[in-house]
Amino acid sequence: MNIILLGPPGAGKGTQAQRLVERHGMKQLSTGDMLRAAVKAGTPVGLKAKAVMEAGQLVSDEIVSALIGDELDALAAGQGAIFDGYPRTAPQAESLGEILASRGKVLDHVIELDVNEDALVERITGRYTCATCGKGYHDTFEKPAVEGTCDKCGGHEFKRRPDDNEETVRTRMAEYRAKTAPILPIYEAQGIVSRVNGMADMDDVTAAIEAILGKR
Repeated sequence: MNIILLGPPGAGKGTQAQRLVERHGMKQLSTGDMLRAAVKAGTPVGLKAKAVMEAGQLVSDEIVSALIGDELDALAAGQGAIFDGYPRTAPQAESLGEILASRGKVLDHVIELDVNEDALVERITGRYTCATCGKGYHDTFEKPAVEGTCDKCGGHEFKRRPDDNEETVRTRMAEYRAKTAPILPIYEAQGIVSRVNGMADMDDVTAAIEAILGKR
């Protein structure tokens, strides 16, 4: 089974992708991770990508498509893929269809984690972690039992990511909408788009995704 998992930063896409990997043995194909791995390994495609990036240019769709093809060829028999961060444009969506078809594969589902922007802003801007052990907390939803003391390690220092602020989150949301807007109609026309409430409890989101995958 091959799926595209869509969702803005903070929607829980990474968590759900990891659960799909664990439950179904799928391979998560993230373009950023694939580029770094190919460059590090010095593959033919990686060397091309490295030259482009060192020249300060954006990696072309052709190079990304070649990376995707290499990763699909490396999958175990019957192993499915989760496409993360790709495709982002209509030409990339068309290219992915051709890449899959040339290998006798199809795209089974496009699943979007639907979120409420204001609620997502609250979710992201309120999160922080223990500087010692990394345990996560939230200003509203998950406070330490004793204020200022980590439940896990007893540490007293906490930190927040500098980009976990409202302006950055809303900019990311706008970018996400701009990038997904061109590809969703393509897949809606194929009848393979499903939406899940990304603001629900993580386990409920997982259950909803599993229900969708069971509709093959």
